Amino acid sequence: MSNRTSSFAARPIEKTDAARHLSEGSTLLREGKIQQAIALGTSLAEAHPGDARILAFLAEAARINGDLNTAIDWIDRAIAADPSPQHKIKKAWLLSRQLRRNEVRLLADQVSAEAGDNKLIRWQLGKLYYHHNFLREAIVQYEKALAAGPDNPSWRYDLAIARFYAGDADNAEADLNRVLQASPQAGAVIYLRSTLRRQRPDQNNVADIEARLNGNFRSAEDEAGAMYALAKELEDLGEHERAFSVLLAGAKKKRSTIHYDAASFSKMTEEIGEAQSAAAMAAPVAGHDEAGAIFILGLPRTGTTLAERILLQSGKVKDAGELMDFGFHLTAAVQRVCAEAPSLSAVDATMKVDFAALGRSYMQGARQMAGGSERFIDKLPANYLYCGMIHKALPKAKIIHLVRDPLDSCYAIFKTLFFNAYDFSYDLDELADYYIAYRRMMEHWHQVLPGVILDVRYEDLVTDTEAQARRIYDWCGLEWTPEALSIPDSKAVFATASAAQVREPVHTRSVNSSRRHVQGLAPLIRKLTDQGFLAA
Repeated sequence: MSNRTSSFAARPIEKTDAARHLSEGSTLLREGKIQQAIALGTSLAEAHPGDARILAFLAEAARINGDLNTAIDWIDRAIAADPSPQHKIKKAWLLSRQLRRNEVRLLADQVSAEAGDNKLIRWQLGKLYYHHNFLREAIVQYEKALAAGPDNPSWRYDLAIARFYAGDADNAEADLNRVLQASPQAGAVIYLRSTLRRQRPDQNNVADIEARLNGNFRSAEDEAGAMYALAKELEDLGEHERAFSVLLAGAKKKRSTIHYDAASFSKMTEEIGEAQSAAAMAAPVAGHDEAGAIFILGLPRTGTTLAERILLQSGKVKDAGELMDFGFHLTAAVQRVCAEAPSLSAVDATMKVDFAALGRSYMQGARQMAGGSERFIDKLPANYLYCGMIHKALPKAKIIHLVRDPLDSCYAIFKTLFFNAYDFSYDLDELADYYIAYRRMMEHWHQVLPGVILDVRYEDLVTDTEAQARRIYDWCGLEWTPEALSIPDSKAVFATASAAQVREPVHTRSVNSSRRHVQGLAPLIRKLTDQGFLAA
């Protein structure tokens, strides 16, 4: 194969060979032979200079090669040759990767005006809008895609998720029930349906889920999803002992489907602490001197969404979402340092990055996700790992850390089914190890960054909401408004696992809820007690 493909750039390509060679080029990309694919594509483009398929292929090859500028050049040429909506959507994703997100909306709107009844384009537009926090627009596109028929269960599931986050639980539930007619044992669908609202004795899915669990699931992951759904609904109905028994079985089933190395994570946090020491944090550097970013971080299910809601109610702060941006930019900056100094470890290289450039790149993309708002919230819990780097790169950023009772915090995480995140949460011993590493990390940040991080206790937030809300507003330099305490509009967007709960009045029913299960949580309690995080 290698001898044959290496000669593509040297020999002429017959016009009748173009389609076959494009197929071979796609195979090369799948096999990771990127340079050979680019050489093939370049030869094809020379033989067929106006063939948009070839130009789009070269754009994809350049993207995989990490050369976004070249990728956009190629896709622009493809659009010039054939201004199809498909090519424009590809360009929109490339622009997004380049953090030119303000251009994405304009291009998406243009494609929408041209899409007609093309259901595939409508669905792809829905994904594009959804990814960029335009949930209302995403819903419109998904609805148009489905209206073109026939019904597509995976597209309807996408619509249900968008509706859930946008506060439309009733229509989301109707969508999910339609999906389940086609895929009766889709675990993710069963679980999402259960999380749409707090279940009641006169309105629940317990019997339906139990019937589905009596069947044969196509995968352990699907079965785990149904178990988590049943546990959630039983807990809502007050059947706590049975709920916990089902939860344990579901967690075991879910854990069997993933790979997670707890020791590696703990080692990484220790290395971060060693590299980002008090001396390193005190050393002066030139960061990006732009204000407006508010990082809400900690562990999931600790009140981060409630804190976000309180800030959003000011009307002066926008939500940028749970952005992966800071970690992405930091990784890229570290890679550049390591390329110049290969002897450095990745962790050590963090202290040698260009912090001003790091902060500037982050603010450019994040502010676009927040519609250009003066102040915006980045509510990615895992950003707690980057507190030191955030402060170096963005010295005017506000960092708010949500803290919750250790056992309640771990229990809330354990009983939640996360999709493609938080792999530590399905085994009580691994959950304890993660929690311990997280707490030590936060203790380190407070030691080396005194006065930089505002801790807000969940228990205080739900029992004395106004006092804590005022603390948060003062911290962020916001003028106080009673609107901070109001319940958000039912259609407000919250793209988080807590999207249903955050629209409820503030309540205390989750405080000490873990104490119902001290026997079942014994492995977790033992480790947390041994490390001093729980009283003996």
